[in-house]
Amino acid sequence: MSGASGKTLRRLPGLQYTDHVGLTVPNLEDAISFFVEVLGAEELYRSERGPDAEFMPTNFEVPADAKLTLAMLRLPPNLNIELFEWSSAERRETPPRHCDAGGHHLCFVVDDVDEAVAVLRETPGVRVLGERKEVAGDSPRVAGNRWTYFVTPWGLLMEIVDRSRVAAPPRLVGPADWTATHNTFRKDV
Repeated sequence: MSGASGKTLRRLPGLQYTDHVGLTVPNLEDAISFFVEVLGAEELYRSERGPDAEFMPTNFEVPADAKLTLAMLRLPPNLNIELFEWSSAERRETPPRHCDAGGHHLCFVVDDVDEAVAVLRETPGVRVLGERKEVAGDSPRVAGNRWTYFVTPWGLLMEIVDRSRVAAPPRLVGPADWTATHNTFRKDV
């Protein structure tokens, strides 16, 4: 494999699995409440760091006055989410759009996307984007996937997906195969 510079890229030695995903939120308490109450997360711990004019810019690539408070959450069965609330005189308030560099979303599998959308429409501050969609023949490996995006009260884009109607889905890590050893990550892919 070659990168944009044409230089051959090397696989990271000893890579085992994903430990967590980190997300910055404008208000830590509100985000924790949403993840716990709406998504069933468990709060594991909290921590603080900064300001530190040497450590923070070097290790987080943030302004010298930046301070963070974080909470680590567990979403069963296999996802840890680290929520950050930052303070800094240079902090930007607008999250990137999905089409912007740095845009992102978080997706959850649900049993019934229509039932989940109904609950989301009743959740204060949540915006459901459009109606439920279903993947058609343009993506045959996942035809039948039913999905919808929504935006949390603080602006994080999320997706819910119901894969129950996909005839032969690609192998996706999930509850059924989470007990497999970490050696299932193929090195030749």
